[in-house]
Amino acid sequence: MDVNNAFLYGDLEEEVHMTMPPRFKTASSNKVCRLQKSLYGFKQSPRQWFAKLSSKLLDYGFVRSYADYSLFTYKKGDKFMALLVYVDDLVLAANDNELCAQFKAYLHQCGPLKYFLGIEVARNAKGLFLCQQKYALEIVKECRLLEAKPAEFPMETNHKLGLATGKDLMDPRQYHRLIGCLICLTLTRPELSYLVHILSQFMKAPKEPHMEVAKRVLRYIKGTPRQGYTVMWT
Repeated sequence: MDVNNAFLYGDLEEEVHMTMPPRFKTASSNKVCRLQKSLYGFKQSPRQWFAKLSSKLLDYGFVRSYADYSLFTYKKGDKFMALLVYVDDLVLAANDNELCAQFKAYLHQCGPLKYFLGIEVARNAKGLFLCQQKYALEIVKECRLLEAKPAEFPMETNHKLGLATGKDLMDPRQYHRLIGCLICLTLTRPELSYLVHILSQFMKAPKEPHMEVAKRVLRYIKGTPRQGYTVMWT
């Protein structure tokens, strides 16, 4: 679920004033507006929005997790719901459809999960399909490999990267960023985990051969951007 205009729901605890809006009829140099609600751009807006949402969830009967403050759980008899919050995105899991529908009605705003933290979600009668196509192509584009020929497989079997003797990269930050992006991509691309693990061993002093192999992985991703995995309903 996605909450529209989430930051506008927060209640301000401090007294905050702002200049009059442009072209306001009674605008003058000695008049200001006193805000009753938070606005986008305020440092306290995310905090006040989360406080507002938390209070409503606790009033409904949810319990906050002490291990992760963004996780709330609800239990009534054998019925259970778990709610995960990320800014203005909510992921709800429940073992009872009627209970889930009642909670959605309580929130007054809801929608099916389609995109969460870069993960695209498609559903059918059998289950959920998770992938990061958009994110994968953004990585390829950032490295200017959209026009490159896709690779059939990401890495040679006997790569011997530990014995690479090429030149050190002039700016290793690009390699660091690329490996960090690939680590995020392994959330839905577990077949890349071993490759990324190998490449991450050279973060301290990456060489040109290491970057070439990393780019080959990108060319493989370019040819398989929709790769992901399916979560089957039980």
